[in-house]
Amino acid sequence: MTDRSGTIERLTELLGDRLSTGSSVREMHGRDEAWTPTALPDAVAFPESTEEVSRIVAICAADGCPVIPFGIGTSLEGHVIPVRGGISIDTSRMNKVLEIHDADLDAVVQPGVTRSQLNDELRASGLMFTVDPGADATLGGMAATRASGTNAVRYGTMRETVLALEVVLADGTVIETGTRAKKSSAGYDLTRLFVGSEGTLGIITKLTVRLHGVPERISAATATFPTVAAAVDTVILAIQSGLPMARIELLDEVMMQGMTLANPDMSFPEVPHLFLEFHGTETGVEEQVAAFREIAEEFGAGDFAWATNTEDRNRLWQARHNAYYACKALRPGTAAMVTDVCVPISALADCIAASKTAIEDAGLIAPLVGHVGDGNFHLSILIDPDAPDELRRAQGLAHAVNRLALEHGGTVTGEHGVGSGKMKYMEEEHGPAWAVMGSIKRALDPHGILNPGKIVPGN
Repeated sequence: MTDRSGTIERLTELLGDRLSTGSSVREMHGRDEAWTPTALPDAVAFPESTEEVSRIVAICAADGCPVIPFGIGTSLEGHVIPVRGGISIDTSRMNKVLEIHDADLDAVVQPGVTRSQLNDELRASGLMFTVDPGADATLGGMAATRASGTNAVRYGTMRETVLALEVVLADGTVIETGTRAKKSSAGYDLTRLFVGSEGTLGIITKLTVRLHGVPERISAATATFPTVAAAVDTVILAIQSGLPMARIELLDEVMMQGMTLANPDMSFPEVPHLFLEFHGTETGVEEQVAAFREIAEEFGAGDFAWATNTEDRNRLWQARHNAYYACKALRPGTAAMVTDVCVPISALADCIAASKTAIEDAGLIAPLVGHVGDGNFHLSILIDPDAPDELRRAQGLAHAVNRLALEHGGTVTGEHGVGSGKMKYMEEEHGPAWAVMGSIKRALDPHGILNPGKIVPGN
């Protein structure tokens, strides 16, 4: 084990009691929501400014000590786990909304600001931050993992939402990657390089994010379908017809069984569903609803249940966001191994059908939900954590679904990211480009101290 006592001593001089070596704090920062073994950091730092992050990284760089940025710990592929020890940098105290520019539709925030916190601050302005991955994640973590979620089909992901970043590099240098201008042709697009880099290239200390106006009318609904394929075909035709859907979520019949168990105050037929939301003017939403209903009925859609007031919409989407707990209601006492893939939307129905066959072959329960407007779907594979055979079969199922995504021209992760959990697929998905990613990593972090063991070869 590497002796990092000198590093910890210098960081204690800098931070005082905001550097913790307590076992409970280290354990909290040694895991995320993934099915990944815990690995403890040597200490956890709680900086309150960019200057402090820069000084922490410079101290660690001088000692060759790993640094791992930590938002709120909701990632799903082992991103924040310090597999080689080191210092976990918890950004929770850097949680200020610094600027809101109503006229320009943007905001400047520190990385520890959560999406709900920002939307609370925006409530009086008539603006909203639209990236919604379900968990109340920090914006720094969301940028680092290129998060998306239920609104991405209309408003885009963090890739489209982040306008500029402030980043601390591996030697402690602080850089700005852009401006508040909505577009630029000035040099390399460093903002997009750091969005999705999962803390392996730098630590995000400030973000400028795009905002949107709250629409005049919002209407949500659920619609039942005879098969998953019918629901997916409805979505494909709706998108090809140019309908500006705000949200289009698929939940298969197994997932709907869990939704019924977990939400006794809500009634759901246990058949495939689409959860829908339409944004726009009064007239525009009415036109969108009518056009979608016409398309859906061509594919055998059954009942539409509408939620037009705010309270009912919130209940509906809260139920969707709590799908993880609905999954576990199907088999109490089990754990869930969660995975996601994304394919071209034209291949979605075939990929899902093949995935459901793989679930049956594995003999496991694995409810399916998907952001089908993007071709992205998720499985929550339920297993007894004390049954090695179930763990083996679950790992085999996750592998089979990843392979299916690649065979259908897709990616092994549309949302959750690579972390350490999906590194084994990177060379197959990217070919020689994966080695190029490694070259970029070594150029920016020659000593490999930034979140080592994630994403790239030789890291």
